[in-house]
Amino acid sequence: MIHPEIPRTAVVPLKGYRLLHTKYPAIYVFEDVATPEAFDVLYEIQKLTNPRLTQEVGNLALLPRKEWVLGIRGAHYAMAAFTHVNPDGSRFSNGDYGVYYLGDSKETALAEIVYHCHLYWHNVPDLKFERFEYRCLETELEGCAFADITGLPDSHPWYHPTDYREPQQFGARLRVAGETGVTYRSVRKPGGICWALLTPKPITSIIQTSLHQIIWDKGIVSIGLVTPVSK
Repeated sequence: MIHPEIPRTAVVPLKGYRLLHTKYPAIYVFEDVATPEAFDVLYEIQKLTNPRLTQEVGNLALLPRKEWVLGIRGAHYAMAAFTHVNPDGSRFSNGDYGVYYLGDSKETALAEIVYHCHLYWHNVPDLKFERFEYRCLETELEGCAFADITGLPDSHPWYHPTDYREPQQFGARLRVAGETGVTYRSVRKPGGICWALLTPKPITSIIQTSLHQIIWDKGIVSIGLVTPVSK
């Protein structure tokens, strides 16, 4: 057990929300099979007609086969967070492994993604008027337990708004210990709650519920709903 002073909060099945850029394609090979062995066969067959499949699927070696999520609705979204890893890292990862981040509402998820979009686009030279679209993914989790740091003060290093070094070390220790993930307060949305999944195993379903557009013109000038999506 790592950090025994940090409570582990058991949660009932819940829904969370995540925004994902529409440039990332859906990889349905993850949904069409239920076991890693069946995936291996289908993957080799599909590679014959889709030379880009290896790039689209990502680095499967980053996720132990026992943690693969296959055969569920939206399995490709669950897997992609762990096979396409941002080398720059995130709050609870130094870039060596993936994390599936969720907010307790669309508003929380949107606040989180807007912050990171502004940070990234501000550093893109000559980026002028652009429209970017994001899918809102409603994610269902089965009952599980998370390391719960919601009781820590805002001044704690794990809540630092820009310096992720200490929470990354915390996340790495939890991952080595085989823990599910972290429940924490949103740093970008006051009152919001987030979850950082260190494994996709608790995910039982992911569906797109809406499409959102962010407009950039030397700064974010508009955030809006493009269209709701029927489930």
